Amino acid sequence: AGDADVIVLLIDARTGLDGEAQALVDQLAARPGLRVVLALNKIDLVERPALLALTEALNARLAFERTFMISALNGDGVKDLLDYLAGEMPPGPWLYPEDQVSDAPMRHLAAEITREKLFERLHDELPYVSTVETESWKTLKDGSARIEQTIYVQRESQRKIVLGKEGKTIRSIGAASRRELAAILETKVHLFLFVKVRERWADDPARYREMGLDFPNE
Repeated sequence: AGDADVIVLLIDARTGLDGEAQALVDQLAARPGLRVVLALNKIDLVERPALLALTEALNARLAFERTFMISALNGDGVKDLLDYLAGEMPPGPWLYPEDQVSDAPMRHLAAEITREKLFERLHDELPYVSTVETESWKTLKDGSARIEQTIYVQRESQRKIVLGKEGKTIRSIGAASRRELAAILETKVHLFLFVKVRERWADDPARYREMGLDFPNE
């Protein structure tokens, strides 16, 4: 947080000021000098009086520079937030090549692309704790890429959801991910997806280390 030009605290307007949100607000309030803006999401699902009361309660705990009410689902208010952030960012040098789409390692980026397609396809059917790992990446003689990825879920019932009837769901996910990866890599991609059950994978510190993150100690 101390390295950020502006911090956006994103709060689910339906959940409101729960324990997790209070902890975040208190941590930010304890560090004076931080520039923090508030973004209340899912405003399309909450009545206006409740939104105003939540805004007042949050601003009473922390002096936010701005408050934005948005709906990521339908786009309400999102442009205002993006325009504000773009206007507040100081100019700086390129941190990686201009034509590079991300500073993340390609193996991680590829996993995130497949994870995105997974949730776009299944929406609320699959918990967000499910993850994707790139297990193998080989450049073949013709310049194409052979990529193997594993989708990890926590229960057998979730594995069946990802596979779908006669494997149709995972084939659809694979096709969408393959198209985006081919566009980014500018080469043909051979993508092979596998689905495995790994109970409580999110509690394994090794998973966080692989992503360059610290394990969140409670």
